[in-house]
Amino acid sequence: MSVMLPGASGADAFSSADPAMAPAPDMTRSFLERRSLTNHSLTLFLWLLALLAAVPLFSVLYMLISRGGARLDWATLTELPPAGFMTGGGIGNAIVGTLVMVGIAAAISIPFGVLGGMFLGLVAPDSRVAAAARFVAKVLTGFPSILAGVFVFGFLVLSMGTYSAIAGGVALAVGMLPTVMLTSEQALRMVPQRMKDAAVGMGCTPFQVAWKVTLPTALPGVMTGIMLAIAGASGESAPLLFTALFSSFWLESLVEPTASLSILIYNFSGMPFPNQIQLAWTASLVLVLIVLVFNVISRMFGTPKL
Repeated sequence: MSVMLPGASGADAFSSADPAMAPAPDMTRSFLERRSLTNHSLTLFLWLLALLAAVPLFSVLYMLISRGGARLDWATLTELPPAGFMTGGGIGNAIVGTLVMVGIAAAISIPFGVLGGMFLGLVAPDSRVAAAARFVAKVLTGFPSILAGVFVFGFLVLSMGTYSAIAGGVALAVGMLPTVMLTSEQALRMVPQRMKDAAVGMGCTPFQVAWKVTLPTALPGVMTGIMLAIAGASGESAPLLFTALFSSFWLESLVEPTASLSILIYNFSGMPFPNQIQLAWTASLVLVLIVLVFNVISRMFGTPKL
């Protein structure tokens, strides 16, 4: 029951009786107010830092597009490299060799990495074996890639008696495996426990919970780690120097020296012939585009769907 005070109007009495119907206070803040000015200044400062950090990236992209884009055509992507001081030619065999060796590395590292991540994140996350495997994987993430090439050279190349695409793929897999395993573990750990408990409550076995509930839910995170590992392996050159070497011909067998984009760039950039130098720029642009595609795919898989 509202009481109208003497001398108060009907609107004043109504607003005083029902605070919920009172007009909202003015929440606008002046731009020159201290807190507002500090907020806008720090926001502008962060934008400037972000643009400054992006300058090297965009400068490299501009240089690659301006110098390598002139030769980016179908002939360059499908022909063999030129011999000696000859003009023309392309990087087709290097593209094929890179994709083949990355494919071999993915076929080795993805199954073992995902299974290792499931062991670390689901089966026995707190066991001593899991702690040791997790420590070794973290050490391998900082392991110099050239040492992986030396290891595979002594283990596989010498026993086979030749450089090969298989040896190159194994060397790349050594670098991909810890990334896939650790990202898979983190993705599996982020699955809510209530989903697992609900599956157990419905009568699912531990294997069914892992295979039917946990792994499908964590699949975007797992795929993100896989794509990032593939993108990193695509640009490796040091391991391939000791394992795949290089070839100026099309790949006909997995047990022969194999061309790759990174080694082609390394070889051609030091030659005194303008044609080879221009092909090195074009190969660099193609390699950056391949890595960019894999990174975009990883973001697509990693973005949650609301």
